[in-house]
Amino acid sequence: MEQEKENNVKHFLDLIQKSRKGKFKIYIGMSAGVGKTFRMLQEAHTLLKKGIDVKIGYIETHFRKETHELLEGLPVIPRRTLFYKGKQLEEMDVQAIINLRPEVVIVDELAHTNIEGSKNEKRWQDVLEILEAGINVISAVNIQHIESLNEDVKRITNVDVQERVPDNVLRLADEVVNIDLTSEDLIARLKEGKIYTADKIQTALNNFFKSDQILQLRELALKEVAGQVLRKVENEVPKNSALRHEKLLACISSNDKTAKIVIRKAARLASYYNCNWYVLYVETPKESSDKIALDKQRHLINNFKLATQLGAEVIKIQNSNITDAMLKIVEQKNITTVCIGKPHFNLFKVILSTTIFRRLLNSLSLSNVDLVILS
Repeated sequence: MEQEKENNVKHFLDLIQKSRKGKFKIYIGMSAGVGKTFRMLQEAHTLLKKGIDVKIGYIETHFRKETHELLEGLPVIPRRTLFYKGKQLEEMDVQAIINLRPEVVIVDELAHTNIEGSKNEKRWQDVLEILEAGINVISAVNIQHIESLNEDVKRITNVDVQERVPDNVLRLADEVVNIDLTSEDLIARLKEGKIYTADKIQTALNNFFKSDQILQLRELALKEVAGQVLRKVENEVPKNSALRHEKLLACISSNDKTAKIVIRKAARLASYYNCNWYVLYVETPKESSDKIALDKQRHLINNFKLATQLGAEVIKIQNSNITDAMLKIVEQKNITTVCIGKPHFNLFKVILSTTIFRRLLNSLSLSNVDLVILS
């Protein structure tokens, strides 16, 4: 009875806290030039006409004529000036936004990395601070900047995007809107000089703006927004208690490349099912802190950080038997799906591993736990 009272109070406090936070809207696009900034500025004008106190926190027009013209008549909060390596640079003034307390603030380039010495390393962290202050934020990001899609984007474009936004930031959004264009329309806009200046058009056409690449990025953007809508439905429509609530366990080793693939793909699955998930690393005696190679240790720490950024709880345990350790965590955490990387077997390991693998499969199937092999 006492526990129930405590839970009710906590639930009410959570509701109060949630109502105090600002609302968060994100425009997603498959690439630069689809019209995210243009749409945000259009929305700002509409809100202003309706008497809403809206201000521009940070906008990057990229000198696009149509976009730049839309800035006229909108109140802009001056940027903060910093000197870095002898150069005068500008950043969004987060404190000024919080002090002015507009009802809505427009913040472009969500994936931007702030200048060294700024309070927050990333702009998405600035946005979370503004939301905490009770200010509503409208922002924008391209699909290639979403953390868990990094490997997919690299495969499609052959570019390793460095500026990335954790998936859980997108999950905080109250509304996610996809700005969609056909590849033909986007390429036409590029050729007309509406995205880049004339000297950059041919380079863009030869690299990022290829029709097949645009189509694949467009599919990623559409899937991402569809997933966000599904999560919103699941959160707001009363749940059927008979449904199985998913819990994912992603198992990683010290193999850096495989671990990154497993973490990112498991994050996509967790995002799709809107569920809690864990990343498990079993430290065997041969990889104890005094024996593991320094580069492997560094990669592990980076992968733990990546998993945390993507919303996972990291579990690190010591055990000489990996299968036993996995099954113990599956039972403890009521896991419904276990994700592992594709095994890299050589001839000797096949003989040794087949028995272990069969035992894992048998144990999981008896517990009605799914096993997903991520390649």
